[in-house]
Amino acid sequence: MRKLIAACAAALVAGVAAGSVPSSPAGAAHRGSCTRDLLFCEDFDRLPSGGPNTLNWGVDTRNGILTVERARHGKHLHIHTVDNGRAFLRVDDFTAPGTRFFGRMRLRVDAFPTAPDWAHFTLVEATGTGSPEVVRPIGGQYAPTVPGTFWGIGADGGPTGDWTEWRESAPVTEDSWQCFEWSLDRADNRISVWIDGVANPELTASTTDHGGNDVPFVLPTVDTVKIGWQLYQPNTTPTEFNLWIDDIALSSTRLGC
Repeated sequence: MRKLIAACAAALVAGVAAGSVPSSPAGAAHRGSCTRDLLFCEDFDRLPSGGPNTLNWGVDTRNGILTVERARHGKHLHIHTVDNGRAFLRVDDFTAPGTRFFGRMRLRVDAFPTAPDWAHFTLVEATGTGSPEVVRPIGGQYAPTVPGTFWGIGADGGPTGDWTEWRESAPVTEDSWQCFEWSLDRADNRISVWIDGVANPELTASTTDHGGNDVPFVLPTVDTVKIGWQLYQPNTTPTEFNLWIDDIALSSTRLGC
């Protein structure tokens, strides 16, 4: 019996040391639980339906709109863009303690682009001071050579250039709710991504391991985070894009799904 108890205790300690995320509600921020310990949180439930009406975040749009809509349980944010438009919820004056922060959102995309070739889209973008890199931890690209549309980390505006490292191990899923998590860590300039609670080791980047020019990739000290949708090339198929986002949170620790 003592050996069994010791083994269980060792397994528990190992799980905590590995940074495992509890599956219980206590281990994640769920709908309606925007607590004070989060760096930013928006579940849209307390906002009036219609156009955004809040002082907690701003809006960045071109050929796109944001609408708070009532759902079966609570509310969510509907994002609609035309062609290569954009529509973002914008978190300004963001500050994360230490070198690392985590993000989480729930997402459903009606349809992803299948034209033009190499159509590139972004759903999360982070910028700040200390580095000109425009960091895109959640985004993707249509690859006509496969063919298919895949998730991929990317960046632009800095020494590494404009790049998106899409991965065939991460195909997109249309018209289905999914949970996306990401982390940015300036200690080794690492980006990590989880989809529905599962890490994809290929969806990572770091100082020397990234998809851009052969120079060090350096993360900024992030002070602005944008969450929404932008597609960069014109003449798209489909001609319009619709997605729904809910349960957005930024935290100093991983939240889980």
